[in-house]
Amino acid sequence: MQYRTLGRTGVQVSSLALGAMNFGAIGRTTQQEATALVDAALEGGINLIDTADMYSAGQSEEMVGKAVAGRRDDLVLATKATMPMGDERNHRGSSRRWLVTGLDNSLRRLGVDHVDLYQIHRWDPRTSDEETLSALTDLQRAGKIRYFGSSTFPAYRLVQAQWAAREHHLGRYVTEQPGYSILQRGVETHVLPVTEEYGLGVLAWSPLASGWLSGAIRRGQDVTTNRSAFMPQRFDMSVPANRARLDAVEQLADVADRAGLTMIQLALGFVTAHPAVTSAIIGPRTPAHLDSQLAAADTVLSADVLDAIDAIVAPGVDLAADEKHDTPPSLLDPALRRR
Repeated sequence: MQYRTLGRTGVQVSSLALGAMNFGAIGRTTQQEATALVDAALEGGINLIDTADMYSAGQSEEMVGKAVAGRRDDLVLATKATMPMGDERNHRGSSRRWLVTGLDNSLRRLGVDHVDLYQIHRWDPRTSDEETLSALTDLQRAGKIRYFGSSTFPAYRLVQAQWAAREHHLGRYVTEQPGYSILQRGVETHVLPVTEEYGLGVLAWSPLASGWLSGAIRRGQDVTTNRSAFMPQRFDMSVPANRARLDAVEQLADVADRAGLTMIQLALGFVTAHPAVTSAIIGPRTPAHLDSQLAAADTVLSADVLDAIDAIVAPGVDLAADEKHDTPPSLLDPALRRR
């Protein structure tokens, strides 16, 4: 396992992080299974676990808390807030009111008195940067969080938040968590250059592109992954973007074979090769999934392999542009771009 410094924090984290989104109802994972995954991940050298309050409506945090009990100081624990937690309109967002309450709820579910990294899950256009950053700064000073970061922010919002922190003498985001894979390279255009400019650590989610790069999805085979069961539209081959992804996967499989790599090693090695990326977040549902992903921990891709990938999916290109989560609101809502 490789270890890298998380931004400018001085904290050393593994190049692969264990994502806990599949813990609980989403992945149909029991506590025993979740604990076994955490055990194996730590044994394999992973020291960063990432979860969120909204994963299975809090179940993920509860399972992570039980799995790490007694060894909390041996790992870097990260969680997230702002996504809806129920129907109450104020149980979401990045207002001071909700972040203070949401963090207390997360700490209770995790069974800890602090988290190492507290992340704003999505940019909240209804809340000012000053409001959010002042709340996070106070929570940090109270000892409830060590650092705070963002997740899936558009590049211009990252810049704006850095400016607001400086302008109002507040703590700043020290990490960003963008979606990034061979098939979704849009963040290379603006987001990753900004994280490098401001020294942000980068925790890349979905490096296997929702299973497209796991080796389980190939031409002529039925798609039977867990993700395809609850997100069927992402695997519907009547959709042009999905056909483009399948074409790319077939070409990438040839590249992996020639290099003597699995598709998972190719995919994770690509993400961790980018100089802006600190860790790639893996989300195994079974021990077999975890073993196959840990096998990529020390994968280093040659320049020839990286060039071959660039020839299949060009730098900065998203093959499924409608699945981006950092698109500016004005591109999604016509009313915001018309007088």
